Amino acid sequence: MTKRPEIIDRDRRRLLSTATLGFAAVGAASLFPSMLIAASAGDGIRPFRVYVPDEQLADLRRRVLATRWPDRETASDQSQGAPLEKLQRLVRYWGTGYNWRKLEKKLNALPQFITEIDRVDIHFIHVRSKHPNALPVIVTHGWPGSIVEQLKIIDPLTNPTAHGGSAEDAFDVVIPSVPGYGFSGRPTSIGWDPDRIGRAWAMLMKRLGYTRYVAQGGDWGTPISSAMARQNAEGLLGIHINLPATVPPDVAAALTGGPAPMDLSDKERAQFEALMASGKKGNLAYFTMMTARPQTVGYGATDSPTGLAAWVLVHPGFNDWKYGDDPAQSPTKDDVLDNITLYWLTNTAASAARLYWENGARGSVIVAVAQRTSEIALPVAITVFPEDVYRPPETWARRAYPNLTYFHEVDKGGHFAAWEQPELFSAELRAAFRPLRQSLFRLFEGRRPMRRIVSALVAVGALTGMVAYMAPAPGQADGEAAPIYGGLPRSRKAGPCRPLFRAAT
Repeated sequence: MTKRPEIIDRDRRRLLSTATLGFAAVGAASLFPSMLIAASAGDGIRPFRVYVPDEQLADLRRRVLATRWPDRETASDQSQGAPLEKLQRLVRYWGTGYNWRKLEKKLNALPQFITEIDRVDIHFIHVRSKHPNALPVIVTHGWPGSIVEQLKIIDPLTNPTAHGGSAEDAFDVVIPSVPGYGFSGRPTSIGWDPDRIGRAWAMLMKRLGYTRYVAQGGDWGTPISSAMARQNAEGLLGIHINLPATVPPDVAAALTGGPAPMDLSDKERAQFEALMASGKKGNLAYFTMMTARPQTVGYGATDSPTGLAAWVLVHPGFNDWKYGDDPAQSPTKDDVLDNITLYWLTNTAASAARLYWENGARGSVIVAVAQRTSEIALPVAITVFPEDVYRPPETWARRAYPNLTYFHEVDKGGHFAAWEQPELFSAELRAAFRPLRQSLFRLFEGRRPMRRIVSALVAVGALTGMVAYMAPAPGQADGEAAPIYGGLPRSRKAGPCRPLFRAAT
């Protein structure tokens, strides 16, 4: 008989979550009294833990090892898709040596939560910095990524002093799973496009009590973060994006068959030609297919884990990935398999692909007009990574974004920048948002007495929480460890922490 996961007593959990609010407030309200407010008890933020039954993992291994393989590709490069020999090696390891429980343990060591927004459950990681004055940031992944992409940036952002930064650069980090991805709910009706997700993210930050925050995104995270800025989401100070929408109208027209622009600089022409070459090589075939027929893509990727892996690896962001042959390369083969396994276990291959269909009428995510960048008045910061699928010239970026406050081309990293270069990526966020922090410092320059009062009050709350936690819960022996679930006050109607799947008794 399989034992159910431990669930802490509801009354004690309510007391503990209230104490956690005291800890949380130390990180933000001690400097900026208006940056954090208490969320109402009716907002229904529920602690979350991942638990996948052994039967699910055994079924995955069985399917992986029973793969029916096609014949070898006839091309010597990856122009026909994932190379057979490399994929076979990766899949063989997936079925015999890979350990999902390591990721499960890593995720469960982080504060995770579920909250319902617009009738869809939203899963998110929420890690508060130990440093005072931390700036809240909501970080959004894309496809074929997930929250797994961002795990390596959590510590550099929340604990900058351990990574070459200063305490003044600390962030509180919120990493949600996009609807239809990972542990978030799968929408059952149409309409979940980047604009709607942006509104949901604004609601999430409000529900967490943040009244001043920033947003970051790459891939789909860019149009989602940009939507928040365009909507002038309450409390949003600015955004940082990679893969920005900067292609000008004349260049966009040329890419779809119009005449080539005549007045391009050398750098602009090089990028124009790179985009033309990429299109001719079929690098955007996955984009076209999921925009047109995501359900069709979902059948094969939902039935075959190997088919899912091959589909994920068709993304051009993996063009230079060595399939785990280079142990120094990030992401590692375990990182990539963590991400693919997450798609498999949550059965989200089809629901994730539908985001492309939802965005379809808006056109390309890198075209400025399609993404209405001229309507964004908030500060925008851009980092260009040299191995990304699109590397915008600064001239195009300044034409696209009226309030571009930061533009930097770094010397390494690609499409999955947070995954590939987490330290550099985190340093870029610190630099990009530093001017906004300075503006907040000036805003609260005259409120020192109030800051001291707030700091004292939240410190008392934290101390009370420590005493409450040290008391054993009903049914728990003295000295016995109990799970800790950080977070804001729960709804009285909220149920116990929710595993991904419950083991049968």
